[in-house]
Amino acid sequence: MELAGADVLLVGYFSAKERNFVGIMDAAAAELTARGARIVGRTVQRRGVSGGGVGKMALPYSSRTLLSSGKVRELAAVRAATDADAVVFVAPLTEHQRRVLTETLGRPAVSLFEVRRRAEGLPAR
Repeated sequence: MELAGADVLLVGYFSAKERNFVGIMDAAAAELTARGARIVGRTVQRRGVSGGGVGKMALPYSSRTLLSSGKVRELAAVRAATDADAVVFVAPLTEHQRRVLTETLGRPAVSLFEVRRRAEGLPAR
């Protein structure tokens, strides 16, 4: 996917133990901007903030979407409001997650890893 000139929604999924998640999001936004994308919104899902999530911090909320169902609904609303051309996840996505998120959000959902690989002329996977 070509990002030059594209409006992009940036999504981060982080453990509550990750203290520098804002810095990671800023670095990802800077990298995408350097590739010609316009960041039109940011969404973050944190895992392990509540007592119930602490034991599951290394796991995705959902094997289908990585994120919780509520966060996916929020993300879909932001995507629609901004009319973003693509949704880029800082975290890696499985093929299934990418397919489900692309269908749910109505725009391509890719990981930053995939963006980097494609920019280097390598296969996304």
